[in-house]
Amino acid sequence: MMQTQRTLENQQSGQISGSLSFNGTLSKEDEEMSKSALSTFRAKEEEIEKKKMEVKEKVQAQLGRIEEETKRLATIREVFWELEALADPMKKEVSVVRKKIDAVNKELKPLGQTCQKKEREYKEALEAFNEKNKEKVQLITRLMELVSESERMRLKKLEELSKNIETIRMA
Repeated sequence: MMQTQRTLENQQSGQISGSLSFNGTLSKEDEEMSKSALSTFRAKEEEIEKKKMEVKEKVQAQLGRIEEETKRLATIREVFWELEALADPMKKEVSVVRKKIDAVNKELKPLGQTCQKKEREYKEALEAFNEKNKEKVQLITRLMELVSESERMRLKKLEELSKNIETIRMA
């Protein structure tokens, strides 16, 4: 994913510099703005990656807890069946253990659902961010094209005016 983003950044910076080559150089302000925009973009990407890792670690921790609880539940069930085999003298304790099993089951289900929901939300937020960032890049590219076209037209008009002045001088 990072490789794709770097490729996209390189293409975008190439498009921007390519569209600015009409005068051969960037002003310091334009250069600083480009560096700042790129720096901001990279910082956001790093922040997203960091948050992604945090969410992933939380999900892994939750899954680890679920696995531990599942193991505990299996152990409790084994104890339960052993107690059942002993019959009536342990009936009260069996009932207590059974209630604990039910309570653990009730806790496990929402934990799993929460993990899945958070992961879906993260993916949706990341997709929305990437779409907006792509739109921004397209708008910047269009702006640069417009500026380039405007400069070209102004230079052409200046050349025409210069020729007109030369024609007037000669006459």
